[in-house]
Amino acid sequence: MKGFQLGKELAFFKGEIVPVSSAKVGIMTHALHYGTAVFEGIRGNWNPEKDKMFVFRLNEHYERLLKGCKILNMDINYSVQDLCEITINLIKESGYKEDIYIRPLAYKSEEKVANLKLHELESDFTLMIVPFGNYIDNEKPIRCQTSSWRRPHDSMMPTGVKLSGLYTTSILAKTEAIMAGFDEAILLNFDGSVSEGSGENLFMLRDGNLVTPSETENCLLGITRDCVFEIASKEFGMEIQSRKIHRSEIYLADEVFLTGTAAHITSVGQLDNRNINSGNIGEFTKKMQDKYFKIVKGDDQKYIKWCTEISIN
Repeated sequence: MKGFQLGKELAFFKGEIVPVSSAKVGIMTHALHYGTAVFEGIRGNWNPEKDKMFVFRLNEHYERLLKGCKILNMDINYSVQDLCEITINLIKESGYKEDIYIRPLAYKSEEKVANLKLHELESDFTLMIVPFGNYIDNEKPIRCQTSSWRRPHDSMMPTGVKLSGLYTTSILAKTEAIMAGFDEAILLNFDGSVSEGSGENLFMLRDGNLVTPSETENCLLGITRDCVFEIASKEFGMEIQSRKIHRSEIYLADEVFLTGTAAHITSVGQLDNRNINSGNIGEFTKKMQDKYFKIVKGDDQKYIKWCTEISIN
C-alpha cells in the first residue's frame, strides 16, 4: 500500500512497547519538577514512490542525546546502536506511512522531590512517535522578530545539547513572537550578538560569504546545521564562516535562512519588519532547500548514508 496509512499510537516505555495511553509517569517524577531531561527531535520522512520511511541522521541524534545524558549524570544503559534499534522497531510497530516526528527522552525518573543531587537519582529512557507535517511553512519566507529574551550562556546551562529545562527560554521567545504577529523569534546573546532561532540555527549570506554563529555563541550544535556545512561546501563550493554576527548584519544580509530538524531549511524574508534584501526566498536558499528535501526523502544516493531506510508492512 502506498500513500497515507493510519498508524498505531505506541511508545517505548519502561523497556517495552506499549500504547501511548499506558505510558505514564507519577506526579513526583524528578524531571517533571526540575526539567532534568534530555530530548531529541528526529524526523522520519515518508517516500510514497519508494514505499519506505527514511529516518534522517538517526545515529547522530542519539550521539548528541548521550552527550546530554553525560552532562546530567544519566546512565540509561543503552548504546547508540541500542537506541537506533529501539527506534526502528517502534517505527515498524507503529506502522505510519506518512511523515513522522520521533521524540526520544532521557529523564530523571525517580519519584523524588527536594533533591538536587543528580548523581543520586535514577534515570530512564522513553520514546514516542507522532505524525508530523510542516513545523513552519517553508514554501514562503517567514517573518521574524528579535526576541526580548536572551539565549542563556553555556556557563549558565549547557547550550550545545537539548536539555529540557533550557527550552523554557525558547518557548517564551516563540510565544512572544507569535503573539506579536511574527512567525519565529531570533535570540541574541547577552552581548547583543546573534545566537539562533527559538528552535533553529541561523545562516546568513552576505557579499558571497555564508556565515553562521560559531559554537561559542551559545547556539545548539545542530545536526541540520552540520548538513548545511557539508552540502554548501561540496555541492556549491561555499566556504562557511563561523563567527560572531551582529544584529544589524542580518538586516543588511543578501539572504538569511534557519535550519533545524523540525524547520528543515526555512527562508527568512523579514526581521523586525525590515525586508531581507527583496524579502523573497533567495537563490542560494532555494538551491539548498531543493537539495536538502531530496536528501531527506532518500532520493539522493550521494547522501543516502544520512538516512536509515525502513520498510513498513
